[in-house]
Amino acid sequence: MAAKPKPGKRKKRGGFPPAAEAQSVRQTGSAPTPQRRWGLIALFLLVSVGGTYMAVWLKQGPGSLKIGYEVVNTFPHDPTAYTQGLLFDGGVLYESTGQKGRSSLRKVELETGEVIEKLDLGDEIFAEGLALAGDNFYQLTWKNNLILVYNRAFELLKKVAYDHDGWGLTFDGTHLIASDGTAYLRFLDPETLEEVRSVRVRIGNRPVGQLNELEMHGPDLYANVYQTDYIHWIDKTTGNVKATIDLAGLWPLKDRPDRNAVLNGIAIDAKTERMFVTGKDCPKLWEIKLVEKKVQ
Repeated sequence: MAAKPKPGKRKKRGGFPPAAEAQSVRQTGSAPTPQRRWGLIALFLLVSVGGTYMAVWLKQGPGSLKIGYEVVNTFPHDPTAYTQGLLFDGGVLYESTGQKGRSSLRKVELETGEVIEKLDLGDEIFAEGLALAGDNFYQLTWKNNLILVYNRAFELLKKVAYDHDGWGLTFDGTHLIASDGTAYLRFLDPETLEEVRSVRVRIGNRPVGQLNELEMHGPDLYANVYQTDYIHWIDKTTGNVKATIDLAGLWPLKDRPDRNAVLNGIAIDAKTERMFVTGKDCPKLWEIKLVEKKVQ
């Protein structure tokens, strides 16, 4: 995947003693006052701990309504599946997995996590998002600049050139919608795969990038935010983020195999409205229910 963007430089804020006063302390060896000592401790915590949250804030953007979750069910998931795209159709899951040499298209039994059918894509392909439109599956690739089109038997129908990095993909009933790691969502004609229009996703006036796996449900568009535990709920017409689902604690950092193991993958059963989420190289797939986020 694309490298995590560096956060912008933070302006220095108050709390440091004036240079002359600090020099005097170093020369005389006198201890700082209790008030100054606690001020320095607070500043250290702000910089060291707060810096991490500042990076997330810059990526996710401020001001969106937060939604929480409850776990309804937990199912097994292949821990070697680097999940890039996920969808639910006909009672089963379909999944696109990434990484060169590990990329595949899969049909998976929900309850057991068993891979019912699998098409390996070869060492040169890095697969990404997945969508189902009619009887055809559409699979993005990351740096291969291709969209792969299959029938329901996983037979490759065609490869179509694509000018952008592939990240997430979904179908809204009329257009395929693709993300590429930027703040833009691109609407594609499913027949020609040409771009029809695009929309910039934002919270207020701030563009929101790192949009990854996508999922449509009725008029609602959901997007994983790469390297965070957030899912944005987006108005696909305007690009406005209506709310942010905070999945913090669902997959604790201590349980993840490495830094690339992040939450990614959203699937919704259109008939029952059950919502499923998982992650890259994650041993679990969760059915969740959205609830009002509790204020700590």
